[in-house]
Amino acid sequence: MNKTTQAKTTTQLETEGYENFDIYPLAGRIGAEIVGLSLKQTLSDETVREIRQALIKHKVIFFRQQQLDANDQIAFARRFGVLTNAHPIIPSLPGYPEIFDFDYGRMENRTNQWHTDLTFIDRPPFASILRAVEIPPVGGDTVWANTVTAYQDLPAPLRILADRLWAVHSNTYTDYAAASVNKSEKRQEFEKVFTSTEYQTLHPVVCIHPESGERGLLLGAFVRQFQDLSVNESREILQLLQSYITRLENTVRWRWQEGDVAFWDNRVTQHYGINDFGRQPRRVQRVTLVGDLPIGVDGTTSKAIKGDSSTYNRLNQIID
Repeated sequence: MNKTTQAKTTTQLETEGYENFDIYPLAGRIGAEIVGLSLKQTLSDETVREIRQALIKHKVIFFRQQQLDANDQIAFARRFGVLTNAHPIIPSLPGYPEIFDFDYGRMENRTNQWHTDLTFIDRPPFASILRAVEIPPVGGDTVWANTVTAYQDLPAPLRILADRLWAVHSNTYTDYAAASVNKSEKRQEFEKVFTSTEYQTLHPVVCIHPESGERGLLLGAFVRQFQDLSVNESREILQLLQSYITRLENTVRWRWQEGDVAFWDNRVTQHYGINDFGRQPRRVQRVTLVGDLPIGVDGTTSKAIKGDSSTYNRLNQIID
């Protein structure tokens, strides 16, 4: 019996509401693996509906060893919405404008910090789909956190505070010049490109999920300062709120195998790529789906301060 089969025999199968695949929760608050489904096939509308249902419930879902190519990944993603371009700033995989290629041997863009994808723009993607192309034999796992249960864990006074807070998110590094002496040349090159166009967006700290109605915390590594608070005050409050998100009970850890696919709801999760694989090769490729403007508890939406993300989000496609 292999490890995957053994894990399935000791894990509770979730049967309610799913007719087209089996699904196994991986942790108490976030994460599930979908089994018995090939993403290379043409999926029925009912199967797509069930996958989306699982995504909203579990926040991140996984598919083992799918062996998709770039075209398959794009075709699967299109069943769930309009694809963005690969990134607002970083060039895409040649020939595939939708694919962001995380090739850690080529560019030092390790994501070993807790973040929600692209919150420095006004419409962060609603979901991200990541495909494992080359995985080290040891290390390189990714961890996801549930920002809904984190919000629910906050004591009432902190929930009241969070409900009223707005945060400026940006792709700039305020300490870049001072810290660059301790970074590799590849990392400095990546950060120079990453910050070549500045984006700033004002987001509500607590957002209402447009499908589930749940409240989640929109924070992470791109937060630079809370509105009407000093940098030092912002740093202390951010650290406090982040500590609730990254509690172990709110997380799930995925040990990658080549061909795996992870699909997460970017509106209510953060994730962290663990930088423990040294010089071993690791390559994953991501596509993202156009999101809406985040909505705060008072019904007010996010506001772009600097930078235009319309090309990244292909808003002309949505209008057409």
